[in-house]
Amino acid sequence: MKTQQPKPVRWTDLNRHPVMWLGFGFGSGLAPKGPGTAGTLLGLLLFLPILLWSEAAAWSVLALALVFGSYICGESARQIGVHDHGGIVWDEFAGIWLVLLALPEQSWLYWTMAFIFFRIFDIVKPWPIRWADQKVSGGFGIMLDDIMAACYAIIIIWALQTGFL
Repeated sequence: MKTQQPKPVRWTDLNRHPVMWLGFGFGSGLAPKGPGTAGTLLGLLLFLPILLWSEAAAWSVLALALVFGSYICGESARQIGVHDHGGIVWDEFAGIWLVLLALPEQSWLYWTMAFIFFRIFDIVKPWPIRWADQKVSGGFGIMLDDIMAACYAIIIIWALQTGFL
């Protein structure tokens, strides 16, 4: 839960702490408006060449993003002294990558749906996403609500694709 006033983070902070380059999404988390949206968009764009190269490579990148994500997010939060600072967007990278890999097909329509639904669920945080965001601490907690938002987005996209919705 974002209970503290976010400390201003600058490019120089990212240079001093290399893990923050990852945590702040190579600088996309420094966007003055909508850092989560900026991070999600960059994550989507970065994943395209990986997915085009090989689906196995894409799953491997996602696995690494998830495995190291708790450390990256937790250490970034520790460096600035604010749990789940809005600029920490590695969790958005992992979340959008999960949605992209679970799509029924790879097309611009589905990628657009992935982006929109993931952002909606990450922003609105319906139950139990909000509960996880508020109650689960540390790097794992930072990652968890985005993975849950990704799962909600996947369910909606598949429900639309199959005609269930």
